[in-house]
Amino acid sequence: MVHPTAIIAPGAELADDVEIGPYAVIGQNVKIGRGTKVGPHTVIEGWTEIGEENQIFHLASVGGIPQDLKYRGEETWLRIGNRNIIREYTTIHPGTVTGDNETTIGDGNLFMAYCHVAHDCHIGNHVIMANGATLAGHVSVQDYAILGGLSAIHQFVTIGAHVMLGGGAMLGQDVPPFTTATGDRARLRGLNTVGLRRRGFSEEAISALKKAYRILVFSKLKISDALARIRAEVPQLPEVLTFVEFVEKSERGICR
Repeated sequence: MVHPTAIIAPGAELADDVEIGPYAVIGQNVKIGRGTKVGPHTVIEGWTEIGEENQIFHLASVGGIPQDLKYRGEETWLRIGNRNIIREYTTIHPGTVTGDNETTIGDGNLFMAYCHVAHDCHIGNHVIMANGATLAGHVSVQDYAILGGLSAIHQFVTIGAHVMLGGGAMLGQDVPPFTTATGDRARLRGLNTVGLRRRGFSEEAISALKKAYRILVFSKLKISDALARIRAEVPQLPEVLTFVEFVEKSERGICR
């Protein structure tokens, strides 16, 4: 399953049915799980673990040293789960010793062409990054978020679950779960109602989230006062509790 022109370093661990395309390069500290396919001219290096049934298309760069001038060749990790699709020219870097020591990617994610995932990022499950979406270091993206093409995310930002981030968005602050955000220095634009209905959220939950959103964004209250009002006036469904907890824990502030 390994093309004769591919270069596999001694020490690399590949499951028996892994497919490696022409001229691909696999480094000595790489582990690749069963059913994963690696396209032509792809480079996978560093301390990188890749799970099962992933598709890595040609000319992707996975596990290359972080684009961080403080990095000095330390053992830091990139860990990728199962059934991810990594398209052409995508770049994904491991962590750093001044960060979390690892970059982590869950299951079922799609990285379209030219995406960039910098060091110490943490991506959940079923995330979609459209063409050219870029994560700076230390960014967290929670489950089912969608990042529009050419969007750029500042360091240490967290994007909540089920968020829709518009194409070309320049994001410098956190985005609460279940919402949409767009624009240069992106701002909240509403609840992601279409996405929530597609994912099977109840109308009761969507209605409660709308009330919580309106209080947070339009009440002109301080964050702490807005959250107190949400607790007092909005049914405390699990989705609302998730929304409130995210805002409460935000360190960069909410892009409202």
